[in-house]
Amino acid sequence: MTRDHIVAAAERIEGHIRRTPMIDLGDVHSAGYTLSLKLENLQRTGSFKARGAFSLMTAAEIPEAGVVAASGGNFGLAVACAARDLGYRATIFVPETSPQEKVGRIAAYGVDVRPVPGFYPAALEAATVWASDTGAFQAHAYDDAEVVAGQGTCAAEILGELPDADTVLVPVGGGGLIAGISSWVRTDAGVVSVEPELCPTLFEARRAGKPIGVEVGGIASSSLGASQIGDHAWFANQWIDDAVLVTEDHIVDAQKWLWETCRLVAEPAAATPIAALASGAYFPERGERIVAVISGANTDPGSVA
Repeated sequence: MTRDHIVAAAERIEGHIRRTPMIDLGDVHSAGYTLSLKLENLQRTGSFKARGAFSLMTAAEIPEAGVVAASGGNFGLAVACAARDLGYRATIFVPETSPQEKVGRIAAYGVDVRPVPGFYPAALEAATVWASDTGAFQAHAYDDAEVVAGQGTCAAEILGELPDADTVLVPVGGGGLIAGISSWVRTDAGVVSVEPELCPTLFEARRAGKPIGVEVGGIASSSLGASQIGDHAWFANQWIDDAVLVTEDHIVDAQKWLWETCRLVAEPAAATPIAALASGAYFPERGERIVAVISGANTDPGSVA
């Protein structure tokens, strides 16, 4: 993945996605480092996934059978939105474990939503069978070059606005977001993966020296529930400086902190970078300029207040 590839994606998706704001919180924890938030929770459909979905669907040739995707919620929302805007049919397979607030919003775009028992891998298998049977174009949520290029536009915005950032903290599931971000950042700043203890795909891959299957579960699994890190993220691992894990309790505390401090609604996955800082899973150096990517807001607002 090159920066030129990401620039091309940015040109295709302009007008379809939002350039999300960054806010500077300063030395918010009185710990000697500064913190900025990249607010992808304010992106169309409520998450960064809109970038990748529009990048893919403006680059691909979509057949009459339309597009099919598997998603715990956020990519399904993004594909449904892109399909509506671009005039394509869409079928979305969702795990029955996905939050109803996400599933209901996908259906509101007028697409065919099909629940599947279990977690994301079961939905992905069903989507693959559907694509084979119908000829539909299969949109992969994270392990596709055009999806990764779209997610990389987030990093282009971050460094365009804050070129002296030292470290970007990124939530990771299948790894599309961190693959795109690290492919843009490369050596211009540090990139740190943050995952829940119950969804440790990149953490375990780095420990094993290769992608391996892991058990997934917990409160962030609808967003970060991939059972193995994607190939694009594993290739981009060369530009990822560290991978840390956070607990369920720290994620919940981080969600509440974002609400109480910034009045931001963040789904569990999106709160993981704040959880890493608050728990000490990631310990910045004095004077370090941190950017935390707040990746999405698709959760019940009452759960964070």
